[in-house]
Amino acid sequence: MGAVRGCNFPEDLYYNVENNVWARRESDGTATIGLTAYAASLAGQIVSYTPKKVGKDVKKDKSCATVESGKWVGPAKVPVAGEVMEINDTVASKPGLINEDPYGAGWLVKIKPVDWDADSGDLKTGADALAAFEVKMESEGFGGC
Repeated sequence: MGAVRGCNFPEDLYYNVENNVWARRESDGTATIGLTAYAASLAGQIVSYTPKKVGKDVKKDKSCATVESGKWVGPAKVPVAGEVMEINDTVASKPGLINEDPYGAGWLVKIKPVDWDADSGDLKTGADALAAFEVKMESEGFGGC
């Protein structure tokens, strides 16, 4: 597990740094998508999660869910295109899980990627992701999680 300014970033995940989202490739070929700890910290306590419906096709860098906190409402954008296969019903009833466990119980959707290899080429992992988040946090004047 890596950390930047107090925000955790598991180094085995794939990150779209610009959109503050992560993807984990699962053994069945699906990809689990979620918000980073950084995104959750920026948003504050998340109070609402409205995912796209199962079966919906989502284009890369487009919304798979809308999340809302006391100070922010916005899209969670998928880092790879695909079809929504599963939504997180637990998060629907307890949106704060996104803040508490963004890489575990707080995941947003599972998708079946259209073309993982093509879409994931620009995602960052490991030390590259940590360095990219440091640059992003610096440019945004972020103090830390």
